[in-house]
Amino acid sequence: MQLATSKTEQSLAGTRGFDTWPNTKILTELLAGQRRALDAVERALPAISIAADLITSRLTDGGKLIYAGAGTSIRIAVQDGSELPATFGMAEEKIDYLIAGGRAAMFETLADAEDDGEAGRLAAAQSCTSADALIAVAASGHTPYTIAAARQARSVGCCVIAVVNNAGSPLAAAADHEVLIESGPEVISGSTRMGAGTAQKATLNLLSTLVHTRLGAVHDGFMVNVQAGNQKLVARAARIVSALSGQPMDRAESAIRTTGGHVKPAVLLLSGATDLATAQSILSASGGNLRLALSKLPGKV
Repeated sequence: MQLATSKTEQSLAGTRGFDTWPNTKILTELLAGQRRALDAVERALPAISIAADLITSRLTDGGKLIYAGAGTSIRIAVQDGSELPATFGMAEEKIDYLIAGGRAAMFETLADAEDDGEAGRLAAAQSCTSADALIAVAASGHTPYTIAAARQARSVGCCVIAVVNNAGSPLAAAADHEVLIESGPEVISGSTRMGAGTAQKATLNLLSTLVHTRLGAVHDGFMVNVQAGNQKLVARAARIVSALSGQPMDRAESAIRTTGGHVKPAVLLLSGATDLATAQSILSASGGNLRLALSKLPGKV
């Protein structure tokens, strides 16, 4: 398939005179495009589920999570990845980014950087190992930098997930698994920061959240690996501890102080663990899984 025939590059029917429409009509059309993008994500849920299992397996065994892409795609990917430490407690050193044009491209256009396939190959060669998982994101699926990074990563045994908005792409062919989110033509032709970008963001959010749920960072809908790095997050951590332990806020706040801001051992302390060392030992023996750790407390089944 040639890039010119990609669905994301085609014109959307019914938009003649778009720039002359009243504001509300323009906004209504744009919003409809966002809804179509989310519908495409819903159709991709089975593929996202498989991708999450593949990534979870690599991270469980100590591998890194790496995002690769150019332009809007990598900016969206970096947004997803950069929030994982604070939200789910993922170690900063376990996340990496292969960015066409380097970090400067997060703020500057540097459009031609996406055409540099050799740069993509070298970046992957320096970062990707057989233990890791790479999420390669491109609306078109034809971005040379991203394709080269994916091919290099896969050649060394890194698990490669392609997130693309067009079927039959070279990027998908270079991956171990494809997440196809066919968001279709854009309201503003070719502006993949719109529908395609929304579909990518939703997909990456769903994917990383499912991965970290499976890794034990979520319990009953609470972020039990939240990093309490400021007053707001300390208060949030205490509320989580109170909710999960059934204990009042003053006891939850005290437990959070005792554990240095860590939710899981604080919950264990308020649920029957005799002291912090015991709580940490039970949690370690449970692989960091709070539900399993709670079941090991005295009097629990």
